[in-house]
Amino acid sequence: MKRILFFFITIISALVIQAAKPIELSDADFIRLVSDHSKGYSGWKFKGKRPAVIDFYADWCGPCRMIAPSLDSLATVYNGKVDFYKVNVDMYPDLAANLRVQTIPMLLFCPVAEYPQAIAGAYPGSELDAVIRYLFFPKK
Repeated sequence: MKRILFFFITIISALVIQAAKPIELSDADFIRLVSDHSKGYSGWKFKGKRPAVIDFYADWCGPCRMIAPSLDSLATVYNGKVDFYKVNVDMYPDLAANLRVQTIPMLLFCPVAEYPQAIAGAYPGSELDAVIRYLFFPKK
């Protein structure tokens, strides 16, 4: 009986606690969910309801692959509080060019009512978490 109860609790827990992952954005998705990038940052108007982190990456990029697990983990930690997206710069070079993505990985942090901020390079998950807390949830 204990095994059956444990089995059902395990299945229910797995269904309730689902890991969030960054959502892959196309050019049209970016315009619809984030901002119309055609004017670059000069025409920036954030469309999200929550802060967002956008990972500009490429499949061949080693540092991009290195930070992906940290971003997956942070997407789970901040599920429902921060939206996590990713954009493949090889598939959407105009989007990347309009937002001046010159090196990857580049993370764009988008507060709801403020100008976005970017960092380039592979940072440990703890540092990315600190940036998210500092930019999106400052202590008052």
